[in-house]
Amino acid sequence: MSLSPSSLRILILGGYGTFGGRLVRLLAGEERLTLIVAGRSAQKAAAFCAGIEARAQLQPAAFDRAGPAAAQMRALAPDIVVDASGPFQSYGEAPYRIVEAAIAQGASYLDLADGAGFVAGIEAFDADAGRAGVFALSGLSTCPAITAAAVRRLAEGLDRIDRISGGIAPSPRVRIGLSVLAAITSYAGKPIALLRNGRPATGYAIVETLRRTIAPPGALPLRDRLFALVDVPDLTLLPRLWPASTSVWFGAAPAPEILYRSLIAMAFLVRWRLLPSLLALAPLLHRANGVLRWGENRGGMFVSVEGRDAAGKRRDRSWHLIAEGDDGPFIPAMPAAAIILRTLDGRAPAQGARPALHELALEDLRPLLAARNIVTGIREDGVQAGLALYPAVLGAAYEALPAPIQALHRHESGTPMRGRADIDRGTGMLARLVAACFGFPAQAKDVPVAVRFEIADGTEIWHRDFAGRRFRSVQSAGTGRNRHLVEERFGPFVFGLALVATPGRLRLVVRNWRVFGIPLPRFLAPYGDSHESGADGRFNFHVEIAHPLLGLIVRYRGWLVPGNGA
Repeated sequence: MSLSPSSLRILILGGYGTFGGRLVRLLAGEERLTLIVAGRSAQKAAAFCAGIEARAQLQPAAFDRAGPAAAQMRALAPDIVVDASGPFQSYGEAPYRIVEAAIAQGASYLDLADGAGFVAGIEAFDADAGRAGVFALSGLSTCPAITAAAVRRLAEGLDRIDRISGGIAPSPRVRIGLSVLAAITSYAGKPIALLRNGRPATGYAIVETLRRTIAPPGALPLRDRLFALVDVPDLTLLPRLWPASTSVWFGAAPAPEILYRSLIAMAFLVRWRLLPSLLALAPLLHRANGVLRWGENRGGMFVSVEGRDAAGKRRDRSWHLIAEGDDGPFIPAMPAAAIILRTLDGRAPAQGARPALHELALEDLRPLLAARNIVTGIREDGVQAGLALYPAVLGAAYEALPAPIQALHRHESGTPMRGRADIDRGTGMLARLVAACFGFPAQAKDVPVAVRFEIADGTEIWHRDFAGRRFRSVQSAGTGRNRHLVEERFGPFVFGLALVATPGRLRLVVRNWRVFGIPLPRFLAPYGDSHESGADGRFNFHVEIAHPLLGLIVRYRGWLVPGNGA
């Protein structure tokens, strides 16, 4: 079959569901498409279509995948069939009946499957798809299509890949579908196949965990999240691309963490063979997920590659993505949308059936990501040893900052920075006491200020002098839960600061704090509008420190230039 680039009929099974509905929304603006929104209920399909403003033609339809698939598909006459229903891990004795019906109809096939066995098994239909002149691609979702695209980008220029890891952290405000929870609970605590050091090994789903901070360069990072091992196609498919000495690990980090820790604890009961399965808990977890929804309305994902370049130097690269608000659930539908749009423009995938490991590059997804409130970026930690603190933490975002900010944080002047400042102090007794304990300057207008730096082994000591009132802090790159943050220490207090690059400014945002190494409640952390900017060759600063209970403690703002510019 030869697909016409002038128009396409797209049958979307599960078209009014969690991901199918978002695929419809991603494609609704393309007038050359007819989107057949199909599910078991024709009434629900019609109601869904009525609620969408679209340039594409929307056609609601009933489609029962348990019924005669070939006859139903023949009546709808699609050019491409997209299976967005799932869970693919529980499709029963004939899991590929939709694939077979599509190929028999002469239609190409895409799915959003994330079940490892299902995605790998699509290869059995390669010859049939080739003879029919169609393509059949499985795994056109976050895993493995997006993760494979990220790994291929991160692996550029590397001779050896030692470890691939990744994870998805959905927003706590996004309702996780019952089918997704059914898939997770069906294998929680059970052995799954993966590779460790290039050798087949066994991992145990949900019980293996790690912590990571998702932080695109220059963006406000997610709070550190707890990831637990999940069964995704990447564990067995990605090693095909880099078979030598590769370990692959992939996790998920739903929030709030207390609910996820409960699932992890119960998964140990399956691991120890005290329970046969947690599948029966899926409806309960689904209801709890609809109630326990506190936390930032933000989600994200990361993909990390550790390897060595041609010179044998170790490289640690990672790709980060953060989606704000409700835009995260659009991401799993984006690879299928990208393939459909490319096909519509005459760039159809090669014929045959296979997992979607090579079909997309990150650049193919960029227009879809840019249309949503989603940011991405790449970090390369292995080349940062010679960089100053702020350039190392900010990565590629540093070069977009105003020149005075770049110069100060590269410490290019080699001399103390001098300028003028205004200082405001809080008026409450406790606020004044806290300011005095930290050595903050007294309230004043247009006073001379000088700042000098001591730099050694990646640590910067900032000495500040406001008209003779001196105080200092120690800044260093965060580790562990504060990875990709700057840690600023005032005596026993340590604050984790996010460096957020916005047009013309660098914002410093408190993400956590601790005293004598003990974490303190986040809702009691200091806050304030603190930022840097640059104009007329001057480094401008605005530092505000306030507390939820004490109000304003101190605010100082002014400018600095190298040497004796005051």
